[in-house]
Amino acid sequence: MSGATVYVPRDAAALSVGSEVVAEAIAAEARSRGEDVRIVRNGSRGMLWLEPLVEVALADRRVAYGAVQSGDVAGLFDAGFLTGGDHEKSLGPTEDIPYLAKQERITFARCGVTDPLSIADYTAHGGFAGLQKALGMAPADIVAEVAASGLRGRGGAGFPTGIKWKTVSEAPGETKYICCNADEGDSGTFADRMIMEGDPFLLIEGMIIAGLATGAAEGLIYLRSEYPHAIAVMKRAIDQAQDAGYLGASVLGSGRGFRLEVRTGAGAYICGEETSMLESLEGKRGQIRAKPPLPALEGLFGKPTVVNNVLSFAAVPFILDKGGAAYAALGTGRSLGTQPFQLAGNIKRGGLIELPFGHTLRELIEDFGGGTLSGRPVRAVQVGGPLGAYLPESQFDLPLDYEAFAAQGAMVGHGGVTVFDDTVDMAEQARFAFAFCAIESCGKCTPCRIGSTRGVEVIERIKAGIEAEKNLDLLDDLCETLKDGSLCALGGLTPMPVQSAVRHFPEDFGRSAGSAAA
Repeated sequence: MSGATVYVPRDAAALSVGSEVVAEAIAAEARSRGEDVRIVRNGSRGMLWLEPLVEVALADRRVAYGAVQSGDVAGLFDAGFLTGGDHEKSLGPTEDIPYLAKQERITFARCGVTDPLSIADYTAHGGFAGLQKALGMAPADIVAEVAASGLRGRGGAGFPTGIKWKTVSEAPGETKYICCNADEGDSGTFADRMIMEGDPFLLIEGMIIAGLATGAAEGLIYLRSEYPHAIAVMKRAIDQAQDAGYLGASVLGSGRGFRLEVRTGAGAYICGEETSMLESLEGKRGQIRAKPPLPALEGLFGKPTVVNNVLSFAAVPFILDKGGAAYAALGTGRSLGTQPFQLAGNIKRGGLIELPFGHTLRELIEDFGGGTLSGRPVRAVQVGGPLGAYLPESQFDLPLDYEAFAAQGAMVGHGGVTVFDDTVDMAEQARFAFAFCAIESCGKCTPCRIGSTRGVEVIERIKAGIEAEKNLDLLDDLCETLKDGSLCALGGLTPMPVQSAVRHFPEDFGRSAGSAAA
């Protein structure tokens, strides 16, 4: 056997469980057996419990093996895995694995399939087709296509992307900016990282299109320092795109320029908020700006600025290539397109699941996740990161869309889904929300800075059984103050996990279900 192509992920999740050692073992074993093997370091498919996931390319399909350790490699060669041979680690054709087959991948269609740092591979799988179409369109028509898609911000608020782009496009001034907020700090989220490590040209393409649509000639990716692999991949991909003419003074000879660079954040959660991120990009302390003015009118260095996150920009190439109507045909109500959900916590099969809006939490937890890793019943699920609501089993059939979640005092946010079994102490989780806010607050506004610290103290008194009912009333008042008085969503959303925990799990706060409902 010669000329076999083997895929071994270099995604951070795969590296954390030994994919580098596995790749080295495959190369060494191939040399010792005289086999001609080409190893491609791809991104992750997102089936994290199967990492390292090794794939072998056959004539008509790729066959998967996982989770592979270096000690398995000799046995894989003995079993003829280079030709798809059977082995105890065999998973069959990758695309037929149920976890992957049941998804509808739009944004993540290439992730784990291509070599992340090969422009040839990217274009062979449809990459830059959206950019090619955008180059033949007027800026207003690009904006109209994005608006027609119904794409909304994939960060938290779900603001319509087309409206934001239109505002920047029509704003006066020659200097405008495109800023990608890649400061993915929510617990249990990893979709941004997977795109940047596994399909970086997708983000680059989306940001170039945003520049063409709005008249911005410069883009910046604000990338968290905790993602060293993503930083390295994005910088190399930008250099390659520059060399190939996709970035620079004239994008593909169009006469319209766009340059792009990576800026590294210092690890402040608050910089996930757009104005705090802009302050950091300007070299200042990451603190909230009062709004108005909106960043779309006065953003980076006071210039009109588009601020979207990775998943928003990554959806744009499909929209320009296939049309806004094709994207809008997916989803439900006003929640259109797909959302990459990230399943984490106490879950048997954690990973990334891309589905149209409208599916349910129960499908994610049971059909994809297979229940808890501990084998115990699921008690609570937090959706939307550390500031998201805790939902009980009775709400697992709630459709995953912005409006349905908002109606229940919850949010979809960045799509993070963290699972807890029946051993979780929900009062302690509520305390954690306040403690997290206290640590991560930028300190600019009193409700967030002081209220979060007082919140920790109040919950500690409740947990100690000290005048529980009086302190629960005080807790409600404190939460309303944070919601109404905080300058940004950090303080404004901290009450969401706290109040949902009290509402759905009153027994953990020394209160009966009847009194909680009252």
